[in-house]
Amino acid sequence: MTSSAVHPSAVISPGARLGKNVSVGPFAIIGDGCEVGDGCVIAPHAMLERNVKLAANVKVGVGTVLGGEPQDLKFGGEETTVEIGEGTTIREYTTINRGTTHSFKTSVGKNCLLMSYVHLAHDCQIGDGVILSNVVQLAGHVIVDDRAIISGLTAVHQFVRIGRHSFIGGCSRVSKDIPPFLKAVGNPVKLYGLNTIGLQRGGFSEEVLRELKRAYRLFFRSDLNVSQAMQRATEELEPFPEVQELVKFVEASERGVVV
Repeated sequence: MTSSAVHPSAVISPGARLGKNVSVGPFAIIGDGCEVGDGCVIAPHAMLERNVKLAANVKVGVGTVLGGEPQDLKFGGEETTVEIGEGTTIREYTTINRGTTHSFKTSVGKNCLLMSYVHLAHDCQIGDGVILSNVVQLAGHVIVDDRAIISGLTAVHQFVRIGRHSFIGGCSRVSKDIPPFLKAVGNPVKLYGLNTIGLQRGGFSEEVLRELKRAYRLFFRSDLNVSQAMQRATEELEPFPEVQELVKFVEASERGVVV
């Protein structure tokens, strides 16, 4: 705990490891098997229950609980983890449960923002640069790819995948996969075209945006079935990596994609 500022009322397990320049606020608890990287900030009343691994410069908000047991009746006390990437901010009263034997971890990538009251159930995998707004609730085994944004009060069904650079509007109920680069909103959720503003901010070229729009029309706004749309996409669209990513996402979806 070299050079760290730990409040006298905080409880640090002898089985936990703290890096340099860590700040731990009043009444925070850091349990067995936890690893806190350099420069992390643990706010008052936050709890790292067990086997939580924080990379450098992670901020954990007031009342947050990380590393609680999975809310899964099949869980038998196995040694599983929660892993949080460098530079991620987790705001007040968020809960992130440990993994199960399905993947043995629940993970959040680098430079993410999880706003207040977010819940990540067991075995969720969150990519880099993801934003989860207030009261987003993810069931078990949800995958959220890099730079996706999920707006407040949205609930996501177990085993759903949210594609890269997608945007989901507030109060949505997501029970199928959301393809990359698209916008979706509603209860039940529906697609509403390309996430144009987000992609422009992400540096995507006009040529790529044009072909993604064409792909969107083929797959989601035509009378073609998936096989026919894939054939047309192969024949008619420029083979940009982003276009291929969208096509492969639709092809690989196990739950089916939102339309």
